[in-house]
Amino acid sequence: MSALATAEARLREAAWLKRAETQAIFAVLDGAAGRTRAVGGVVRDTLLDRHRDNPDIDFATELLPTEVIERARAAGIASYPTGIDHGTITLRLGEVVAEVTTLRRDVETDGRHAHVAFGTDWTEDAQRRDFTLNAIYAEPSGALFDPLGGLDDCLAGHVRFIGEAAQRIAEDGLRVFRFFRFSASHGSETFDPAGLAACAAAVGHLGHLSAERVGAEMTRMLSLPQIAATLRAMTRIGLEPIDEDTLALLKTYERQAGRPQFHGRLALILEHQQADAVQQRWRLSNADIDIALAIKATSELLRAFKVNEAVYRFGDYLGGAIDVAAVLAGWGEAGKVAITEQVDAIDPPKFPVGGRDLLALGMRPGPDLGNVLDRLEAQWVESGFTLDRPALLELAKA
Repeated sequence: MSALATAEARLREAAWLKRAETQAIFAVLDGAAGRTRAVGGVVRDTLLDRHRDNPDIDFATELLPTEVIERARAAGIASYPTGIDHGTITLRLGEVVAEVTTLRRDVETDGRHAHVAFGTDWTEDAQRRDFTLNAIYAEPSGALFDPLGGLDDCLAGHVRFIGEAAQRIAEDGLRVFRFFRFSASHGSETFDPAGLAACAAAVGHLGHLSAERVGAEMTRMLSLPQIAATLRAMTRIGLEPIDEDTLALLKTYERQAGRPQFHGRLALILEHQQADAVQQRWRLSNADIDIALAIKATSELLRAFKVNEAVYRFGDYLGGAIDVAAVLAGWGEAGKVAITEQVDAIDPPKFPVGGRDLLALGMRPGPDLGNVLDRLEAQWVESGFTLDRPALLELAKA
């Protein structure tokens, strides 16, 4: 069976394409007449036999945004003008969410924002996209429309810019980060030479990119199964300031962790970089930074073999912290198993003393009372939770 036949067979069997809601949207937007096609990630990953549960679907259409809205409303499909200035309408039918974007071409771009003109030329629409593997379209029947010959690149895992790489980057500088992300997620961390050279040349001209957009790409990148070689390539061209020690840690983590995680990688990065600086550079949420710092703190306790304290204070972060601790301490699999067994054997009870108990002893409210409670709690944890309430109250008196 040819590559095209295999690809179309996968599309015909794809759950997202066979769904009644998807076919209803196609029907409303003249999909059978070739006026609307699915495109982008859901098509690409179907061709690669990568399953995604209930994926969002991107459609390209010859219909103008106003007509998309009118047709959707007439058919009882919810519509939202989420990006109407750029031709994008979001449709929802049942559990299916679809972004429908009118065919377009860039009239003017500053490397971040583009002014577009709508049209009906499918090849022109494909040529304004980023990589060949993202410019493959699917008909409602599962037939492929591949105006730029992206199927071979897609199946080969070749992440290649459409046309001139420098031009694609000039249109949107974020494509530098997307080049590395897709090379990691779909290219087995191999880099198209022309694309890599264009990214290196663009490094000094990306100051206009917002930290939010860069951070979104980095977050997705750091969540991938394999990323160490990609981060090294990004560092080599000056795109990201990650030191050699951290790169080595990330490589080890990737090799040893069963399932590398974003927060685990972030915790390792924070071993050698200040949290505030990383948060500002990638505009990460406080929650993400707090989780990474908690994993880092838990790892420090585990490496110091303060397992009781790690379990008691950071029970929610132990899974990720064990992998991080193993990397930083140089533990092999036997070391990880040993520390995991210790962690699993501990079920800390509730701390048996509270502020009211100390007030009953005659202590006054205030910072001193809090300090005594903290001291008692630390002693209780250090004892392996064996100090009972009477013993703790005696220590309080002392």
